[in-house]
Amino acid sequence: MKKVEAFIRHEAFEPIRIELLELGFPSLSVTEARGSGRQAGIVEHYRGAELTSHLRPKIKLECVVADQDVETVVQVILKHGSTGNVGDGKIFVMPVEQAWRVRTGERGESILQAHREQ
Repeated sequence: MKKVEAFIRHEAFEPIRIELLELGFPSLSVTEARGSGRQAGIVEHYRGAELTSHLRPKIKLECVVADQDVETVVQVILKHGSTGNVGDGKIFVMPVEQAWRVRTGERGESILQAHREQ
Protein backbone atom coordinates (compact mmCIF):
# COMPACT_ATOMS: atom_id res chain seq x y z
CA MET A 1 0.00 0.00 0.00
CA LYS A 2 1.08 3.56 -0.68
CA LYS A 3 -0.08 6.94 0.53
CA VAL A 4 -0.30 9.55 -2.21
CA GLU A 5 -0.08 13.07 -0.79
CA ALA A 6 -0.45 16.02 -3.13
CA PHE A 7 -0.37 19.77 -2.61
CA ILE A 8 -2.38 21.32 -5.43
CA ARG A 9 -4.06 24.54 -6.49
CA HIS A 10 -7.66 24.95 -5.31
CA GLU A 11 -9.04 25.08 -8.84
CA ALA A 12 -7.48 21.68 -9.67
CA PHE A 13 -9.28 19.81 -6.89
CA GLU A 14 -12.75 19.30 -8.35
CA PRO A 15 -11.60 17.85 -11.72
CA ILE A 16 -9.20 15.53 -9.85
CA ARG A 17 -11.93 14.43 -7.42
CA ILE A 18 -14.40 13.74 -10.24
CA GLU A 19 -11.97 11.66 -12.32
CA LEU A 20 -10.72 9.67 -9.32
CA LEU A 21 -14.35 8.93 -8.39
CA GLU A 22 -15.08 7.79 -11.96
CA LEU A 23 -12.02 5.52 -11.84
CA GLY A 24 -13.18 3.93 -8.57
CA PHE A 25 -11.17 5.91 -6.01
CA PRO A 26 -13.77 7.70 -3.87
CA SER A 27 -11.79 7.77 -0.61
CA LEU A 28 -9.88 11.03 -0.20
CA SER A 29 -8.85 13.25 2.67
CA VAL A 30 -8.69 16.96 1.90
CA THR A 31 -7.14 19.69 4.03
CA GLU A 32 -6.74 23.42 3.47
CA ALA A 33 -3.00 24.09 3.55
CA ARG A 34 -0.65 27.03 3.20
CA GLY A 35 2.97 26.82 2.17
CA SER A 36 5.88 28.31 0.35
CA GLY A 37 7.93 27.08 -2.53
CA ARG A 38 9.47 28.67 -5.59
CA GLN A 39 6.63 31.10 -6.20
CA ALA A 40 7.04 34.59 -4.85
CA GLY A 41 4.82 36.01 -2.16
CA ILE A 42 1.56 37.80 -2.87
CA VAL A 43 1.76 41.56 -2.34
CA GLU A 44 -1.46 43.14 -1.12
CA HIS A 45 -2.34 46.66 -0.09
CA TYR A 46 -4.49 47.18 3.00
CA ARG A 47 -5.34 50.64 4.34
CA GLY A 48 -2.29 52.14 2.70
CA ALA A 49 0.13 49.49 3.95
CA GLU A 50 1.84 46.97 1.70
CA LEU A 51 1.63 43.40 3.01
CA THR A 52 3.47 40.42 1.54
CA SER A 53 2.21 36.91 2.20
CA HIS A 54 4.80 34.23 1.48
CA LEU A 55 2.47 31.36 2.38
CA ARG A 56 0.24 30.52 -0.59
CA PRO A 57 -3.08 28.68 -0.16
CA LYS A 58 -3.15 25.07 -1.39
CA ILE A 59 -5.26 21.95 -1.02
CA LYS A 60 -3.59 18.92 0.56
CA LEU A 61 -5.07 15.79 -0.98
CA GLU A 62 -4.32 12.38 0.58
CA CYS A 63 -5.33 8.86 -0.36
CA VAL A 64 -4.04 5.38 0.37
CA VAL A 65 -4.12 2.98 -2.56
CA ALA A 66 -2.81 -0.42 -3.56
CA ASP A 67 0.69 -0.40 -5.03
CA GLN A 68 -0.61 -1.11 -8.54
CA ASP A 69 -2.95 1.93 -8.41
CA VAL A 70 -0.34 4.57 -7.53
CA GLU A 71 0.52 5.45 -11.12
CA THR A 72 -3.16 5.88 -12.04
CA VAL A 73 -3.80 8.26 -9.15
CA VAL A 74 -0.60 10.24 -9.77
CA GLN A 75 -1.39 10.62 -13.49
CA VAL A 76 -4.86 11.98 -12.72
CA ILE A 77 -3.37 14.56 -10.35
CA LEU A 78 -0.73 15.56 -12.91
CA LYS A 79 -3.31 15.76 -15.72
CA HIS A 80 -5.60 18.18 -13.89
CA GLY A 81 -3.09 19.89 -11.60
CA SER A 82 -0.47 21.03 -14.08
CA THR A 83 -0.74 24.53 -15.56
CA GLY A 84 2.94 24.67 -16.44
CA ASN A 85 3.46 27.55 -14.03
CA VAL A 86 5.42 27.82 -10.81
CA GLY A 87 3.15 26.94 -7.91
CA ASP A 88 1.33 23.93 -9.39
CA GLY A 89 2.31 21.91 -6.31
CA LYS A 90 3.99 18.65 -5.40
CA ILE A 91 3.08 14.96 -5.15
CA PHE A 92 4.66 12.61 -2.63
CA VAL A 93 4.28 8.82 -2.48
CA MET A 94 5.04 7.06 0.80
CA PRO A 95 4.82 3.45 1.93
CA VAL A 96 2.00 2.43 4.27
CA GLU A 97 2.93 -0.49 6.49
CA GLN A 98 -0.54 -1.47 7.65
CA ALA A 99 -4.14 -0.24 7.68
CA TRP A 100 -7.24 -1.18 9.68
CA ARG A 101 -10.95 -0.61 9.16
CA VAL A 102 -12.11 0.75 12.52
CA ARG A 103 -15.69 -0.54 12.22
CA THR A 104 -14.77 -4.22 11.70
CA GLY A 105 -11.15 -4.53 12.74
CA GLU A 106 -10.25 -5.87 9.26
CA ARG A 107 -6.74 -5.07 8.16
CA GLY A 108 -4.55 -5.05 5.11
CA GLU A 109 -4.96 -4.02 1.52
CA SER A 110 -8.45 -5.51 1.28
CA ILE A 111 -9.85 -2.57 3.27
CA LEU A 112 -8.91 -0.17 0.46
CA GLN A 113 -11.60 -1.62 -1.81
CA ALA A 114 -11.16 0.45 -4.93
CA HIS A 115 -14.68 0.66 -6.35
CA ARG A 116 -14.23 -0.62 -9.88
CA GLU A 117 -16.96 -1.58 -12.32
CA GLN A 118 -17.32 -5.35 -12.45
